[in-house]
Amino acid sequence: MRSGRAWMWVGLLAALLAVAVAVDGVLATLAGDDDSPLSTASPSSSRGLPVGTSAGSAAAVAAPAAIADLPGVVDKVRPSVVAINTVAAGRNGRRGQGLGTGIVVDKDGHILTNYHVVEGADQVIVEFHDGTLARGRVIGSDPGNDLAVVSVSLPQSVLQPATLADSDAVRAGEPVFAIGNPFSLKFSVTSGIVSGTERESQGGISGRAIRGVLQTDAAVNPGNSGGPLFNAAGEVIGVNASIENPTGQRVWVGVGFAVPSNTAARFLPDMIAGRRVAHPQLGVSGETLNEINAKDAGVEVTRGVYLTFVQPGTAADRSGLRAAATADSGGALLAGGDVVVAVNGREVSTIRELARAIDGFKVGEQVKLSVVRGGRQTDINVTLLEWNG
Repeated sequence: MRSGRAWMWVGLLAALLAVAVAVDGVLATLAGDDDSPLSTASPSSSRGLPVGTSAGSAAAVAAPAAIADLPGVVDKVRPSVVAINTVAAGRNGRRGQGLGTGIVVDKDGHILTNYHVVEGADQVIVEFHDGTLARGRVIGSDPGNDLAVVSVSLPQSVLQPATLADSDAVRAGEPVFAIGNPFSLKFSVTSGIVSGTERESQGGISGRAIRGVLQTDAAVNPGNSGGPLFNAAGEVIGVNASIENPTGQRVWVGVGFAVPSNTAARFLPDMIAGRRVAHPQLGVSGETLNEINAKDAGVEVTRGVYLTFVQPGTAADRSGLRAAATADSGGALLAGGDVVVAVNGREVSTIRELARAIDGFKVGEQVKLSVVRGGRQTDINVTLLEWNG
């Protein structure tokens, strides 16, 4: 009797196991047929990569995207990351010390970092992952984008440059990782995803917003500043620069910002050459038009930037651009302002798009603004002046 019951239980367990295997097979088939990046990305892609699963684990099939062989990628790129130790004269004769991160960008000993890492430093010591130490010298900077270049004199065999990727191709959701020196924990690695693109950060000097900033949830803290944000291929897509914390504390709560690599690449030659970096300014404030506020403003177009302020003495003021009065107490737009609809033929609809478009030019360049005024569209040529805050 006992023997018969035992075999009965064995048979029942075998049947249950068969059902479980069949169900898991269906789940695996569904996951394999999915067109999501989880099942289609190659190991060299910067999109989501295949995640290893254990037998019978449905939860593993639905796991978030990750970087294949992250330790291997880290080992490959870590030599291109450095710790930057600074000493600056402080108040009452005290000398303040700081710690940030940098990125080796060439074999000539040029290291990219944040401007705020080396600002006011009397002494800069660069430390490599293998323990090599070298005195650094700040040779160029772009305070408006919070970037700077430090130079060191070392054999080329010690210098392993990082690869700068095309940050314009970055997509939200891509897996990323950062290497830095948070709280003096040198060469720490954190990972996450790109949470957003085309953000603005107020990390620039003189209140200038940094355009096209990348947002990430890879943990960055004081000490990570100036360090690289890597994609899955180990290419630099941004320079970690700041964090957002509604409490006002300088600790990470899930929102970090990185200056895009394309911005760094654009101004690297000037910084390396020690040339002064200047940024253009139009000198306007505006609102994004829509079907509702366009009626308040008394304009027929419903797409464009409605100018609400023109700063005296700026390029916009000199070119004759007109602004409406400020919004009334109810938030409605008042009449009288120009509507900017394009820059050099490229449509713009938000003040952020307008600012980003202007930022792509140089001081002294002339741009053509397509403006709707009094129901008619006209072109106004504007010679851009230097940003003055």
